[in-house]
Amino acid sequence: MSSIRVRCPTCRRELEWDTAPFRPFCSERCRLIDLGAWLTEQRVIPGDTDSGAETDPTPTDEPPQQGTS
Repeated sequence: MSSIRVRCPTCRRELEWDTAPFRPFCSERCRLIDLGAWLTEQRVIPGDTDSGAETDPTPTDEPPQQGTS
């Protein structure tokens, strides 16, 4: 039975999935290059942009108000 062959997402080198110790990457170098791209936000997951964090209308520095008597 032949092993599945895939391409490294960083350098596009072909490798065997079953025997690659850094899969899906071909080497630790390619894995670290990919990690650096995520950390510097060169790669992002598409989605809604943060147009302002949703905030709780109750201020956090004051205790919640109780009903008046």
